This record gives sequence, structure tokens and C-alpha cells, in this order.
Amino acid sequence: MILEKVRKTIEDYGLFKKKDKILIAYSGGADSTGLLHLLLELRPEWSFELFLSHFNHKLRQSAEEDERFVKSVASSLSLPIFIGSKDVQSYARSKRMNVEEAARELRYDFLKRTALEVGAEKIATGHTMTDQAETFLMRLLRGSGLRGLRGIFPAFEGKIVRPLIQVEREEVEAYLKEKGLEFRVDETNLDRRFFRNRVRLDLLPYIKKDFEPRIILHLSRLASIAAEEDELLEITAREKACRAILREGERLLLDLNFLSSLPRGLARRLAREFILQLRGDLRGISFRDVNSVLAVGEGKKYILKGMTLKRESGRLALEEAGLDKIKFEYLWSAQQPLEIRELGLKFAGKKMKRADSLLGFDDQKKAFLDLKKLEFPLLVRNRREGDRYQPLGAPGKRKVKEMMRAKRLPISQRGKRPVFLSGGEIVWILGLPVSERFKLKEGTGEVFVIERL
Repeated sequence: MILEKVRKTIEDYGLFKKKDKILIAYSGGADSTGLLHLLLELRPEWSFELFLSHFNHKLRQSAEEDERFVKSVASSLSLPIFIGSKDVQSYARSKRMNVEEAARELRYDFLKRTALEVGAEKIATGHTMTDQAETFLMRLLRGSGLRGLRGIFPAFEGKIVRPLIQVEREEVEAYLKEKGLEFRVDETNLDRRFFRNRVRLDLLPYIKKDFEPRIILHLSRLASIAAEEDELLEITAREKACRAILREGERLLLDLNFLSSLPRGLARRLAREFILQLRGDLRGISFRDVNSVLAVGEGKKYILKGMTLKRESGRLALEEAGLDKIKFEYLWSAQQPLEIRELGLKFAGKKMKRADSLLGFDDQKKAFLDLKKLEFPLLVRNRREGDRYQPLGAPGKRKVKEMMRAKRLPISQRGKRPVFLSGGEIVWILGLPVSERFKLKEGTGEVFVIERL
């Protein structure tokens, strides 16, 4: 019985505790509708407090009808519901992401903010065992390694949980039919232009019918095994990282001599971690790239996504000429946009009255500062050794170098973040919090906004 499977999943993985506040990601579709009603059935036993959250991506003609539907369901069940929306396509363009990635990022950001608002301990999503199997196949076909094949976790980031992860979609649909429950159908799920839909509508049914009826269960189990064994490898890699990835001041080095003594799979994992620390992400990094890094010969160079790496004395590092040496200094009155030619960056400044709309901070793009505390012109320069200031919310001053390291900012980019100063004090560095001294307070009247264009 589906209810027993869900109860067992909750208990096996410790997804909830009694009296937890749970925010349900509710699209109105079959899976989230099944999740909602199953948790309602379990509520008397667990004393859950349930909240609904719906994010309108505004990407489909039926999106507004979906929103009306979920509001109606929430009202009929006397459950509080929170609605969010954003221009996903514009966000995707600005972040250079595909629409699916952008929608997911915005949706989860909204869920996390809503969970904080209501004090929810957990965010429950309707991912099923079938989603797990689809994800596994998609990543397998795209050439993913062990980490990619881990698939969807029952619990993620300590807050996001998937109570239906051991239930097939067919079981959810049968449950809805038995209970006579209505749900919305996303017409884009039938569009075969999307890779996941072709896997869902064509590949999995074909394998299930002609090869193995229990393929969904087998793939889900394999994803779990991959997750458990990847975790074991990760623990080993962390133990070896202090020997393999070294620091000399600002330089990051990979000890290729040491890696050559390790099993190949472990060496590749450490090389990936080295690349991650250099770049800040692994987007676009292939299996071939990682193998090429491991194979760089003594005194030879390898160009990795625009970064020139060189091996000297068995250690691989960014070539000295490639380490950031850019120096610049501008006095900025903020009456006109500031163009930092050396970095290819442009900033605008404007004065405005304090308003609640200013609460949408984004350290990667904007800084909101108390205008009264600023002295113009501002000095804008490159980062210097020894720079330190008190970031927003911190108890005292911190070294900028340490803050950038904590944020995993790529070493190759750390010198390319302009530093804004007023009266000799740092007020903001692109990508880091504003200074505690220049922050907005309850009594702040006029605000100065710096925005990256």
C-alpha cells in the first residue's frame, strides 16, 4: 500500500519529526497532489503542520489556471498557501542558463525563503522513484560519472525531503484515481522536444515492456548504490586533499607526482576538486579535461577553458602570467557610469529614498549603502594584499582574502573584483557583503545604490 511505503520512507531516512512544520512544493500536478493528500493522511499520526507553496513560472498558457486551482485546493483544505512568480526567461538570459535550470533555481529559492518565513523545518517535494529512474537514464546517456548517477536524494541540504522517492508514479496515479482526487496536467510533459519527456514517454516504457518490467526499481536501487559508494570515495578524497592540493600564498597547486601514486579514480576526483577551486564551478568541464590535467608533462602547459596551467617540479598551477596582476584606480563621483576598462565591467550609481523594495540584495550585482556616511568621490581600485573590513553582520574586521576563499571564489578571479572605498575605508567589494559601517539601518533616509550594468 502506498501509504505504508511513504511512512516507511519517512522513518528509514528520518525525513520528519513529530510536530514538524512542513512546506509542500505544490504545483497542482499528480505527484504533488498525491504527496499533499498522503501527508494529510499521516497528519493525525505525526501532528504535522502543513503549508503549501506554489511558484508560477509564467512559461505556459495554463499557468494562471494552475495557480487558481492550487488556491482553490488550499482553500477547500483550510491550508495556508504562498504564491511566487518571476520572469524565468529574463532571468535565464541574464544568468546564461537554460530555461529549465533557471526555473529550478528560482523555484527552490522561493521555497527556501518561504520556509524561513513560516518557520518550516522541512520542504517536501513530489519526486518519485520514476523521476529517479528517468534522471539516472538521462545522466547515463549524457556520459555522467559516479557523482552524476547518484540521482535524487531522499533528503537534501538537511531541509528538502522527498517522501515519494520509493513510490512509482503509476502508484501515485492509482492512488489519486482511487480517492477521486483532481489534479492539473502540465501539457509540456507531452512535448517530445524535451529530453526528459522522450526518456519518460518512449525509452522507459520500451525497456519496461520489451526487456525488464522492474527497470524503474532496478535503476532507483542502482542510483542509491552510486550515492553510497560516491560518499565513501568522497571521504577518502577529503583525507588525501591536504597532500594533493596545496597553497603557496595566493597560488593553488596540484601535486601531480602524489596523484600518480593513487588509484586513477581517486586521482581524477582530486583533479576535479582542484579545477573547482580554481574556477568556482565545474560547468563545461569534461572527463577528457580532467584526464588531460592529470597527463600534463613536466615543463608543459595545458589550456583549460581559457586558463593556462603549467607543470613545474611535479606541481600544476596557473601560469604566473595568468595569475591576476591587473592594477587600476579610479575616482568616481557617481554622476556618470563608471567603466573599469581593465576588467570589462561597468557600474552605475544612484541616490534614492529608503523603501521596502530595497530588501532584494544581490552581492553579485548591487550594493545598498547609507548615503549620509559616504564621502565622494569614491575610490575604486583593484584588491591589494592585506585588505580587510567588517562585512555586514560580522563581529569584526576580516581579511578579504579569507572571505573570498570562504565563498569559493576562483583564485583566477579574486583580483578582478573591484574594491569601492569611501574616506579610505572599504564599503563594498563585488561579490562580497557591504561594510557593516555603511549598511542601511532603521533610521536610514537616503540610500546610495551601486549596480553592476
